[in-house]
Amino acid sequence: MFWEVVRRTLWWTLVNVVLIMVIGTLVALMTQRLGRRMRILVTSGLVLAWASPVIATTTVFQWLFASRLGVVNWVLVRLGFESFEGYSWLADGPAAFTVLVLLVVWQSVPFVAITLHSALLTVPAELYESARLDGAGAGRIFRSVTLPLLRPVFGLVLCPRSHLGLPLLRPDLGRHQGRPWEATTTLPVYAYRVAQSLHRYDLGAAVSTLTVLILVAVLIAYFRQLLRQEADR
Repeated sequence: MFWEVVRRTLWWTLVNVVLIMVIGTLVALMTQRLGRRMRILVTSGLVLAWASPVIATTTVFQWLFASRLGVVNWVLVRLGFESFEGYSWLADGPAAFTVLVLLVVWQSVPFVAITLHSALLTVPAELYESARLDGAGAGRIFRSVTLPLLRPVFGLVLCPRSHLGLPLLRPDLGRHQGRPWEATTTLPVYAYRVAQSLHRYDLGAAVSTLTVLILVAVLIAYFRQLLRQEADR
């Protein structure tokens, strides 16, 4: 059980980090190309989405993925997927895992997008002009100009995203038992369950300590890479 939770935690972290960073970067690049009014509108929407309370966002997602009156099921049925008629997303392990990934991505992308957009504004326009004059395309400009300059910022927004499942301490699946709960349990949730349900506070403390050690190892690796880059400059 423990090693299964560890594997699920690593998989959860990997999926969330990749989706958040990719979508956040794309949104930041798109925002940079918008006009002034549209940029203000998009940025305001990102701030509102990021500032929404977790309970409010969770409630909205519960409504969206409700089995009877959920918008997602209604849209899928209208598109011809009749098997989603009355489908209960939170009663199936992989489906519940998917919903939670979407929830965390929705909550995290605005912060990443706003941070990266602010960093993009500091990149001198002359660098882009020089790259275009040399015949570089959009992809080459991103790899050769944007990415190297924003690498420290990527690390800055990446570390908080490597939370090892902390958002799964949530109210939406807290009342479920069995397969959905087991399929979405990560190390912090497992530590809480062991300590509170089984009254094994020693084991819960050990799992919590292991989680902290993993996070410390990730931070040490990041700071070593950052210091190495600073030394190369």
